[in-house]
Amino acid sequence: MKKKHIILSAMLAAIVSLTSSCSNFLDELPDNRTDLNTEQSIAKLLVSAYPITSFAMIGEMTSDNTDNNGGTWTAYNLLQEQLATWKDATEIDNDSPESLWEDCYQAIGTCNQALKAIEKMGNPASLAPQRGEALLCRAYAHFILVNIFCQHYSKTNSANDLGIFYATEPETTVSPSYKRSNVAETYEKINKDIEEGLPLIDDATYEVPKYHFNKKAAYAFACRFNLYYQDYDKVIKYAEKVLTSDPASMLRDWEKAGKLSGNKAIRSNEFVSERNKATLLVITCRSSWAYIHGPYHVGEKYTHNLKISTTESSQSDGPWGDKDTYYYDIPEFQGTTKVIMNKMYSYFEMSDPVNGIGYNHIMYPAFTTDETLLCRAEAYAMKKEFDKATNDIATWIHAFSKTEKTIDRASINKFYGDMKYYTPLEPTPKKELHPDFTVEPGEQENFIQAILHMRRILTMHEGLRWIDVKRYGIEIYRRTVYNGEITVNDKMPVNDKRRAIQLPQDVINAGMEANPR
Repeated sequence: MKKKHIILSAMLAAIVSLTSSCSNFLDELPDNRTDLNTEQSIAKLLVSAYPITSFAMIGEMTSDNTDNNGGTWTAYNLLQEQLATWKDATEIDNDSPESLWEDCYQAIGTCNQALKAIEKMGNPASLAPQRGEALLCRAYAHFILVNIFCQHYSKTNSANDLGIFYATEPETTVSPSYKRSNVAETYEKINKDIEEGLPLIDDATYEVPKYHFNKKAAYAFACRFNLYYQDYDKVIKYAEKVLTSDPASMLRDWEKAGKLSGNKAIRSNEFVSERNKATLLVITCRSSWAYIHGPYHVGEKYTHNLKISTTESSQSDGPWGDKDTYYYDIPEFQGTTKVIMNKMYSYFEMSDPVNGIGYNHIMYPAFTTDETLLCRAEAYAMKKEFDKATNDIATWIHAFSKTEKTIDRASINKFYGDMKYYTPLEPTPKKELHPDFTVEPGEQENFIQAILHMRRILTMHEGLRWIDVKRYGIEIYRRTVYNGEITVNDKMPVNDKRRAIQLPQDVINAGMEANPR
């Protein structure tokens, strides 16, 4: 179903308003939304400070978690086809780049409205938590945009790579002019908002903290951001705030989760439940992604299939042994081409009961303790503190699996040191790394390979693998896997310009510089 366009009463409405097809956006000034003159009104406004579009489908379909299954299988829609074949997306849908761009900037506009209102009220201490939430939400929406629509952050190249427009003021004029900064400047501004907002967060202000940037979610965001920013000391510092001195007690109870019914709703609901200690932030998104990747007979042409799963990802062997050691099984959906980790369920919101029209929704697990632990393990590995990295790796493996194998430096080094590098015809989890920073051959690379392997399993279907591919300069391929045969259709090298998803055409038409192709 096509996305219903919402009038952007917040920041950046005029980006799309400059085209004749969107002239209705010119009807009123973008900031004419509500009277923000009470603390309660500001708190209510911030409910809409979180993007209602997920980047999960974009990230999964463009990453190496997707193959073409050939035969008579069909794509869910044109958007899935375009994303999976690395074409610039022209289809507008709830999961499309255009929707993500629009909804992120709408969330940013909400944040800027709230921050301006708080400033006009004199920045009272009573509104410090709301100010903190607005800053974290503004940083997060820009963080999504820069990681999807730009090349990945690089200390050597980002001053020259196109970033995004970083919005810090409410829009009060029609037809403003916007210019993209570079990636380095974008990251600097995200960092500034995070550092300013972190100490202001107060869980006591939220009725359901895990639907907002609560303290642990905010620190988990800071942890992931600084991992991408290559500030490893901060990764470790902020991870400690999330994981405490007893990380094992903070992780998901995979054994308990694995004993739940295999019913797609029961497992998925538990995975994103605000009562689950491992779930730190849940965002409600309008999305068909749970339907497309999930246990339904749709979108079966492009999937995370059995070939990828058994040789590279969720069913491949690791230092823990094989997939039978997992507490939480990740099976192939019978009669289709999908290997699925139940974590998101498709909910339907009826907007027009008479005509049966509505929206698919997912509850997106934006941050979890397990992913934060692997962020810290990676930071330790980059600092060559391999004993500490081993402790985090072993902690996660023993939480996720019932393995009786010893997980130590020797076993990690042997397993990944002995493994052959991936080729598209002879796939393995170990792919050649070409980051713009140094990963030394031998032990350091072995640890990074282990962590990337575990991250790929843990974050399956969430879209984060695409960012890991970009961060480590991993070459990926488009293959058709059919009747036991593998055909290579396309290759995305390290410096491929398609690693920056193209901006929406309306935005380009309005005058913003497009990503090079």
